[in-house]
Amino acid sequence: MNRDTIELIDVIAKQRKIDKTAIIEDLEQAMVSAARKHFNSLDTEEFSCNMDLMTGEIRIWRHLDGGAVEIPLEELGRIPAQTAKQVMIQRFREDERTGIFDEYIDKAGELTTGVCSRYEGGSLIIQLDKGGRVEGFMPRSEQIPGEQFRPGDRVRCFILDVRDTGSQVKIVLSRSHPDFIRRLFEAEVPEVQEHVIEIHAMSREPGFRTKIAVTSNDSKVDPVGACVGVRGSRIRNIVEELGGEKIDIVRWNESSQVLISNALKPAEVDEVSLCFELGRATIIVRDDQLSLAIGRRGQNVRLAARLTGWDIDILTPEEYQKGLEILWDALKPIEGVTEEMLDRMAAMGIISIFDVEEIGRNVLEEDLEFSKQIADRCIDKSITRSKEVTIEQEQAKLAEEAVRAEEEAAASAVLDTEVDEKIEAAADSILDMSADDEVPEELDNAEVAASTETEESNE
Repeated sequence: MNRDTIELIDVIAKQRKIDKTAIIEDLEQAMVSAARKHFNSLDTEEFSCNMDLMTGEIRIWRHLDGGAVEIPLEELGRIPAQTAKQVMIQRFREDERTGIFDEYIDKAGELTTGVCSRYEGGSLIIQLDKGGRVEGFMPRSEQIPGEQFRPGDRVRCFILDVRDTGSQVKIVLSRSHPDFIRRLFEAEVPEVQEHVIEIHAMSREPGFRTKIAVTSNDSKVDPVGACVGVRGSRIRNIVEELGGEKIDIVRWNESSQVLISNALKPAEVDEVSLCFELGRATIIVRDDQLSLAIGRRGQNVRLAARLTGWDIDILTPEEYQKGLEILWDALKPIEGVTEEMLDRMAAMGIISIFDVEEIGRNVLEEDLEFSKQIADRCIDKSITRSKEVTIEQEQAKLAEEAVRAEEEAAASAVLDTEVDEKIEAAADSILDMSADDEVPEELDNAEVAASTETEESNE
C-alpha cells in the first residue's frame, strides 16, 4: 500500500459519492476479516487494523495475552486476500446504496431530469446521473397514457418515492401525479415559486385535461394572467411538456357557489344550489350549455367535482322545475306540511323526491323543525313516490328507445328504397341504350358469311 491507494480512494469516493472515511473504515474491516479467516479465529476483538492517511500504509495487529503482535500482509496469503476483496466490494456497495438513498430521499417531491434507458415490463427505466450509477423507474400507472420515449430521450419527471429495499434503492418516478403539474408551474411561473400565487386545488386526468384553482396574495397580481403568461408563453411551455394535455386555470374563491361556477367553465352557469347535508351541488344551465358543462364523456363535470370537493348534478331549468313539482305534489297533501316548509327544503338544496329519504329523519326534525310524525310521513311518502318515479323514468326511457329504433328503421327503409330506385333506373338506362344501338350493315353481312363458311366446313 502506498500513496496511490489514497488517491484511488479519493477517486472512488468522488465518483461513487461515498464518504472517504467510510471507505477507509471498510478497508480496515476487510483486512481484519482476512486475518480472522487466515487464523481461523472467531474473536472479533482479536485483530485490529489501521491505515495511515498520509502514506496509505496498512498495518494489522493480533492481540494476544502478552500484547499486540504485528502481522505482515504477505503472511495472510492469497485466500484471505480474496476474502478481503469480497468484503470490501460488499461494503462499498452498501456505502454506495446508503449514499444514493441519503441523496435522493431529500429530493422526494421534486422535479428531476434523466435520460430514457429502456422499458422493462411496461415500466420506464430512467438514468438520473451521467454515469448511469442511479436509475429510477416509472411504473405504467405513473406514465401519461399514450406517451412513449426512445432510448436517449431526455425525460422530465417527478420523484414520487424513494425506498431502501435492502439490496437496492428504488426511486419511483411519475409524470401522471398531480404534483408533477404543481412543480411545473413552480418552475415556469416565478410568482408560484415565490408564493405570491397559491395553488389551492387541482384535479387531473393524465394526458387529457387538468383543472387548477389559483389565487393571488397580492392584489396587483392577476393569478390567472400570471400563470398563462404573455400571449400564453408560460402555459404553452407546460402544455408542450405534457404532450398537449389541456389545462384549465380557474380563480379560487372561498364561496363554494362561485368556485363551482368557475370550475365548470367554459360553460355558463345560471344557478347553483348547495345541499350541505348531502355534499351535493345542483347546477342549472341552459340547454345550449348542457353538453359544454358536462364535457366529453363527463370529463368537465368530473374534474370540477374533484376540484371543488362537491358532488355535482347538472340540470336544465325544465328538469329542475319538474323535480320541484314532483316534490311539492308528493309532500304538500300531507297533513301538517306547509308551503313555508317546502320553501325551506328547496333553500337547503332538497329539490328532488329522492333527496328526502337520503337526508333522513334527523335533518328534517333538527334543521327543518319538522315534528316526528310529519317527518315520518314525508319519508314514507318519498319512498313510495320515488319508486313510482323510477318506474316512470324507466318506461319513458324504453319508449324513447322504441321511438328512436322506429325512426332508424324508417330511415333505413327509405334509404333502401332510394338505392333500389337508383339501381332500377341505372338498369333501365342500360337496356334502353342496348335497344337503341343498330348493327352496322357491313358487320351483319360479315357475320352471315362467317356462318355460311362454318356450315360448309362442317359438311
